[in-house]
Amino acid sequence: MLSGRRLDLLDPTPMDIEIEDIAHGLAFVARWNGQTYGDWPYSVAEHSLLVEAIFARLEPRSAAKWRLAALLHDAPEYVIGDMISPVKAAVGPGYGALDERLSAAIHIRFGLPAAVPVAVKKKIKAADRVSAWMEATQIAGFTRAEADKFFGKPDPRLTEGLDIHLRPPVEVRRDFTTRHEALLAEMGPAR
Repeated sequence: MLSGRRLDLLDPTPMDIEIEDIAHGLAFVARWNGQTYGDWPYSVAEHSLLVEAIFARLEPRSAAKWRLAALLHDAPEYVIGDMISPVKAAVGPGYGALDERLSAAIHIRFGLPAAVPVAVKKKIKAADRVSAWMEATQIAGFTRAEADKFFGKPDPRLTEGLDIHLRPPVEVRRDFTTRHEALLAEMGPAR
């Protein structure tokens, strides 16, 4: 990693994880395989910031640790990239196992349980689907009807005032790291 850490993909440990590596990697990984409008790719880091914002609207009383889990929901992609669901399925169960090992190490590194509780994970997935709907309609060329079919029609209160703005990776990386730091501070020293 750019931090100098050596990350063993088959046996990742929390000590090998640095937020700067995650933020940097995610800021350069394009969602939608880069097939979006604009002069900049829509990065996984930008997507993660949006998912965390939507999750906070879905669960306004959620603890900071669960908002952090939402921010980090795709964090393993900083080393394994973003694959569309059909490709993940074709790769088979090995992809899921790798993703789980990386997620556990990342979660433990930042004071979260290795596995996020199922109820929280479902809410994060719901926020992820709303984000996908927004991305589909705003930058990926889907009609609203197409996005409704694939991702479900979101409650307008969840998307109100949220717009996707493509920007340089350096800006997204900075905002991802800043948001991470704010959530850790909110969690306090006893995380």
